[in-house]
Amino acid sequence: MNSITLTTLNARYSHTSIGLRYLFANLKGLQQQAHINEFTINDNVQDIAEQLLAKKPRIIGIGVYIWNAIQVSELIHTIKKVSPETCIILGGPEVSYDPIRINMDVADHIIRGEGELAFYKLCQAILAGEQAPERIIDAGTVSLDDIELPYRYYSDEDVKNRYIYVEASRGCPFSCEFCLSSMDNRVRNLFIDRLLEEFEILWQRGVRNFKFIDRTFNLNPKISNQILDFFLAKDENYFAHFEVIPDHFPLSIQQRIKQFKPATLQLEVGIQTLNNDVAANIHRKLNIAKVKENITFLEHETHAHMHLDLIVGLPGENLESFGKGLNQLCGLTNAEIQIGILKNLSGTSLSRHNEAYGMVYSDIPPYDIIKTNDLSFEDIQKMKRFARFWNLYKNSGNFQMSLPLLWSKGDIFESFFAFSIWIYKQTNSTWQISLDRLSKLLFEYLCSTGSYDTQHIADCLAQDFMKIEGRVLPSFLQPYVPHTPKASKNKVSGHNKRQLRHL
Repeated sequence: MNSITLTTLNARYSHTSIGLRYLFANLKGLQQQAHINEFTINDNVQDIAEQLLAKKPRIIGIGVYIWNAIQVSELIHTIKKVSPETCIILGGPEVSYDPIRINMDVADHIIRGEGELAFYKLCQAILAGEQAPERIIDAGTVSLDDIELPYRYYSDEDVKNRYIYVEASRGCPFSCEFCLSSMDNRVRNLFIDRLLEEFEILWQRGVRNFKFIDRTFNLNPKISNQILDFFLAKDENYFAHFEVIPDHFPLSIQQRIKQFKPATLQLEVGIQTLNNDVAANIHRKLNIAKVKENITFLEHETHAHMHLDLIVGLPGENLESFGKGLNQLCGLTNAEIQIGILKNLSGTSLSRHNEAYGMVYSDIPPYDIIKTNDLSFEDIQKMKRFARFWNLYKNSGNFQMSLPLLWSKGDIFESFFAFSIWIYKQTNSTWQISLDRLSKLLFEYLCSTGSYDTQHIADCLAQDFMKIEGRVLPSFLQPYVPHTPKASKNKVSGHNKRQLRHL
């Protein structure tokens, strides 16, 4: 009997929901009546409703996030029309804070905060036929020592085909106004020995890809080092992803990071801005000298693959300031720089800047900024396209020889900004552009500038294109390259393995 169905709509099939598994792990005696059924945002909503209702559950618990809020709203309305007696319980960031901007009115209950214990108690009451508690339940935070861990509830299919999400802590000590983690400014660590036992079980089951969701992995060196030692002790290939504070790399952590082999360690480094005044506006502590020192260390003394994050649209930041920050980062590292657009999430205090900085956001998820006093709507539209083309050209790793020709004689940001505007005029799209066409667009643009000999441009593009075995040289390059360049000895270099894995 399946009285309880736990579900959510993930952004991709390769993703898993650690939240659902936490809820399942803490259902105690109700576990035998429960199961997890995950979908993606690309699945048809009515098909999802049909599958969920096929087992006639009494309760459906749904995780609501910024990427699936619209689909969840449609889903719960469909379920209630077809099966009004089914009890719908919502949880997750998108329903944990006011205002709830997508219509979730037909949900029977909403659990705000960490729901591991509150969800169990609510299900217990509903299934026992007791009087239902209030519709909105403020669960707050839980003691991490009082809850069961979720890792044994990743299925064999998850282990084989999907990312395995893990965590060593919750909360963040910083108060960056754009981030929901700032709502819980007390960092709570899981008991490390217990956690490492669970990791070892995952390892024995074949998990080799661990994605940590902690906001501040390197905050507590004692705990961080024990986790890093867990991986360093393994001989087989693996991949570990951590989100780190950019200005906090004590020597003990540095010594360990230096030991990781290529393509085993990825660090997501939250920079967001390199403008001290902008950082102060949003209560973000920023030690720029230390940030630069640590990025330089990671770039030159380790094999760690970095993702550096910058945000467009922060209060008080214009294109010139953003471009200066991007140029500085490019001068420090060849790592991926992920360019995001500011989002005004419910629960954050960003709205306090609306009047002073003319901040206007979309009311539709993901609640992107659409204009400020410093950035027009057109500016932000251009930067959204800039970010997409930056991913396709720079972060993909496909144009390592040819792309630097764009800015070898000028400013990186300004050069790529002009290039991104030109590409969009040619394509009128930022999606479904083949590698052949991306290469041809870059070739045509570089040739039009007259900065380099056409043959040199063609040679660089050919080397980029043919570095992976099995590719066929595009027809537009063949007249310039009579002898096809040989691919590198390895089918995919260490750098490109990382790129292919994460884009």
